[in-house]
Amino acid sequence: MNIALFNEAGVWFLLRWVHIFAGVTWIGLLYYFNFVQTEYFKEADGAAKSDALQKLAPRALWWFRWGAMFTFLSGALLIHLKNLSGLGIVVGSVLGTLMFLNVWLIIWPNQKVVIASAKQVAAGGEAIAEAGNALAKAGLASRTNVLFSLPMLFFMASSVHLMPIQSSVLSLGLMPMVLIFGLIAALELNGIFGKMGPMASVKGVLHSSVLLTVVLYILVELR
Repeated sequence: MNIALFNEAGVWFLLRWVHIFAGVTWIGLLYYFNFVQTEYFKEADGAAKSDALQKLAPRALWWFRWGAMFTFLSGALLIHLKNLSGLGIVVGSVLGTLMFLNVWLIIWPNQKVVIASAKQVAAGGEAIAEAGNALAKAGLASRTNVLFSLPMLFFMASSVHLMPIQSSVLSLGLMPMVLIFGLIAALELNGIFGKMGPMASVKGVLHSSVLLTVVLYILVELR
């Protein structure tokens, strides 16, 4: 019996399937945190917010961070095994890798402090002094991930549909390459050390994300 999923094409399909499923989980929760939970916390009373931080946030963050992990690992494996080097894949994977690192190195460590502080206060203790700063750092990194998400999805999806995006990254001229990756690096540094700016509002971060997608695509076309 010839089972299609057991041949080479089937294995590639299963790997892509894992990548898509994990990515939907990760990005869906990213949007939930930024568009739903954060906006709810602005209006919730102290007791409701505390309860959500202690019981809801840890569960959502578990799926969030492991969705990011499996998206990154499956994507990296696909790129390595298939030797993918198109412009869309490279730009998209750079953005995705930075988003993954933001989750595990900034958002999750700082959210742990915020959650621990909420539990400590609920138990009658004092809030952790670093909780406010930790919340701000996690929030900025999370908004930066939203900023990166639309161009990341655009370049990944367009890598098999738009001709310029299918070209090798080596086809980029020096100046477009410096501008593309320099801009991404500057935005990531702002996500670590900078300020929210227009990303403070849902509308602002969405508009900024669309603008970033357009700018990066124009820079690719300039090669």
